[in-house]
Amino acid sequence: MPKISDIQETPNPNAVKFILKEPVTNGVARQFDSADKAQNDPLAKALFDMSHVVSVFYMDKMVTIEKTDEGDWDELLPQLAVPIRATESTATTTTTPGTSSDAASLGGSLAAVMSDDPRLAQINEILDEKVRPALMSDGGYLEVLGIKDNTLSIRYQGACGSCPSSLTGTLMAIEGMIKQEVDPELEVIAV
Repeated sequence: MPKISDIQETPNPNAVKFILKEPVTNGVARQFDSADKAQNDPLAKALFDMSHVVSVFYMDKMVTIEKTDEGDWDELLPQLAVPIRATESTATTTTTPGTSSDAASLGGSLAAVMSDDPRLAQINEILDEKVRPALMSDGGYLEVLGIKDNTLSIRYQGACGSCPSSLTGTLMAIEGMIKQEVDPELEVIAV
């Protein structure tokens, strides 16, 4: 049962980030953009059971929840805290090596591990060092989906998924870094 350490606003006015004292995953990013997709995840399902929740993202000691424009944070925050506090901490559970949870713990680098394109490992290293920490501080994350025809596909998660600044300025900055440090021919798109 993780305790909530802090609740922080994000650059996305419809998203807040809960900072926990104990992890709810060990490096595994989990993103749900509908109640239907959250049916097999107890924490996400419980959060979607609240009115006005439109997306749930969690990883390690962070849970980011996005609401509709009509939702009122003053009413929602106390309700959302209940299932977050009730979820089991991964600090008290263990995973058997080789399980699907183990593979998912590779997070954004899963595409790099599964691909034979050597650029993906270098891209993920740059993102881990220069981009993902900033996105996580804003309640979000970034997943690399792969490279096809000199186009790098990425997916923003959490608060970044619908934030206008991530879809413009951050995307341009990522593309600039990738072009400068990896391949000047690569284009970057968010899907």
